[in-house]
Amino acid sequence: MGVTRSNHCVYDTHYHVVFPVKYRKALLLESARSAILEIAKNIELRYEITFEKIGTDGDHIHLLCSYHPKYSGSQIVGMFKSITARELFRRFPELRKDLWGGEFWSDGYYIATVSERGNWKTVERYVANQGKGKTDNPAQLKLWH
Repeated sequence: MGVTRSNHCVYDTHYHVVFPVKYRKALLLESARSAILEIAKNIELRYEITFEKIGTDGDHIHLLCSYHPKYSGSQIVGMFKSITARELFRRFPELRKDLWGGEFWSDGYYIATVSERGNWKTVERYVANQGKGKTDNPAQLKLWH
């Protein structure tokens, strides 16, 4: 975290992005999660984006990320969805059985800015704890108190 320097700007932006698997299928199992983390590292190397935390809960994914202001939120989401979907289908061809339309992710997404000084730690903890005992902690879904 902190200020990032680029050729023509300095920025400190953080976003919480959420989007579901197509048809809300619970396909983000351990092998897919591991592959997504690996793919995300490759995306970071190629583009000016940092994935600070990635959490999955079976049928959807949470990204806590920072990216260069030259990108819009929809560009980042589109980039992440297209690259991860292509790679997941390549690595796990059996996924096509469950997703007969040829798409891995649903069309929509949620995106919000996250302040370091406000709710950063709450959102970071929330994203990191995705898929860890949701039924044990019904208050887990509360981002703001």
